[in-house]
Amino acid sequence: MSQADPAAPPSKAGTSGWKTSPIVLGLMLGFFSLFSALLLAFASDVTRAPIAARAAEDLLASLAQVLPGELHDNDPTADIRLLSDAEEGRVRVHVAARAGEVTGLAYELTGYGYSGAIRVLMALAPDGTILGVRVLSHAETPGLGDKIEIGKSDWIAGFSGRSLADPGPDGWKVRRDGGVFDQFSGATITPRAVVATIRRGLDLFERHRAELLAPLPARS
Repeated sequence: MSQADPAAPPSKAGTSGWKTSPIVLGLMLGFFSLFSALLLAFASDVTRAPIAARAAEDLLASLAQVLPGELHDNDPTADIRLLSDAEEGRVRVHVAARAGEVTGLAYELTGYGYSGAIRVLMALAPDGTILGVRVLSHAETPGLGDKIEIGKSDWIAGFSGRSLADPGPDGWKVRRDGGVFDQFSGATITPRAVVATIRRGLDLFERHRAELLAPLPARS
């Protein structure tokens, strides 16, 4: 009759079995998922305030380029009107005013160029004349479509002083399409998208002129 060798190591079957148990594996997976979620939530809380502050600074800088400071004595980042437009949807309009009277309006619209969305910020005077336009973001081809940036060329500055009446409805196109605005060599889709977006912004102003030009409420 054989006997077990007292010097033999104990069997590992009992200790390894629990490690491969579906219940244990599920608990481990749940623990790591919970830990990851808590870590991401903590990181989001920590970075939310700095990101919001940076976004506010960027917005203020962009508005300052299209709404000159001498036009207003209020804070256009705080005085906002929300439009509900049948064509553009909800649009946030930053209002510049002096002594409560509207002196300028700025809002953002999005067009679509060769490589995707192009965010355009435009500002208008109360008579519908363009005060300034800036492209906030885009994904157009470097060296071609990126000439819509003020840092790459002065093309975008050419819209200042324009209106629906200047050059007239039929002129709001690039030259290749029969309009008055230059396109870029090798890149027509990008400027065409920007011109069309600015024209949409002018039409938006005309549809809501009375609402947008109403004096700001008196501050107590």
